Amino acid sequence: MNYRWLLRMAKWARNPPSAGQVKFVLAIIAISLSLYAVERVFGWPEWLTPQATPRGRISR
Repeated sequence: MNYRWLLRMAKWARNPPSAGQVKFVLAIIAISLSLYAVERVFGWPEWLTPQATPRGRISR
């Protein structure tokens, strides 16, 4: 562990994030996990799968 991480941990220990910031981060994590769970249960929709194009060109 280098000194930068130790300084960062000391800064967080002296001045922790507010309750609102913690709730916001937890909400983002919960949304991400729920989207992952829905994708695992129902699968990826066919209409969201990109179609292969020859030599990577975008058709107009």
